[in-house]
Amino acid sequence: MEFDQVVRYEWGDDPRDIDWNVTARLGEPYRKRFVEERGLSVIFVFEDSPALQFGSVERSRRQTLFETATLLMLVSGINRDRVGVLYSAPGKSWFQRALPGRKGILRIASQLLNEDAPALDGPAECSVPWPYLRKLASKGSVLIWLGAYSPAPMPEAWRELQQRFQTVGIRADDPWDVELPRGAQFSAYDPVSGSLTTIDTSSPAEREAHARWVARRDQHFCTLFPRLDDRFTVGNAEDPLEAVIAYFHRHRHNRAIA
Repeated sequence: MEFDQVVRYEWGDDPRDIDWNVTARLGEPYRKRFVEERGLSVIFVFEDSPALQFGSVERSRRQTLFETATLLMLVSGINRDRVGVLYSAPGKSWFQRALPGRKGILRIASQLLNEDAPALDGPAECSVPWPYLRKLASKGSVLIWLGAYSPAPMPEAWRELQQRFQTVGIRADDPWDVELPRGAQFSAYDPVSGSLTTIDTSSPAEREAHARWVARRDQHFCTLFPRLDDRFTVGNAEDPLEAVIAYFHRHRHNRAIA
């Protein structure tokens, strides 16, 4: 059982739950209300690669994923779940074990949001310690992986992790991830390759290369999460709250059909 809030004492309530400090302050009896812990742990894996810092609109992929993660943490708090975070950036990783309650969840969310963005002139690859997570997270936990999902090999023992946990992948898509604007020509810094590159969106070869990248990225995402309900894409131009609501509505609808 865990503490929920203080409520007015009513006839028949257990007098051992009376909060004497509140009772003395308000002049009438109040008691502590407890609720049964659900015991479900939700682990957020945030893969903070430099590729997340791209954004052709007001919000970058990174900002979109931060807002989405925060909203889902608050939902977890409402559901009385425990929330933990595994943060991974180039050359840096930390794990915060799952904590219960609103205060614990807000502390974890603040710790995540205070992380500075990785330097664009440094390493580009994240090394998520998946074996470490497998040992620390309890079986049956929900694992929510937020990242860029650039085409890459499947993580070590990923299928084993999916058997142990319920996994959900969340990807942020910029409008340019879907389709390049036409008639644009400029130089841009590529944090993945660490070099300047010239982009000419009017070039058929450029557009074909982009289409191949989109197909590889989508295939990688679908390979990691074969079930549609386990894939969640949020657009940089979308309201993350509306996207989260739409995802839960879709998830509920699909479960009702099944």
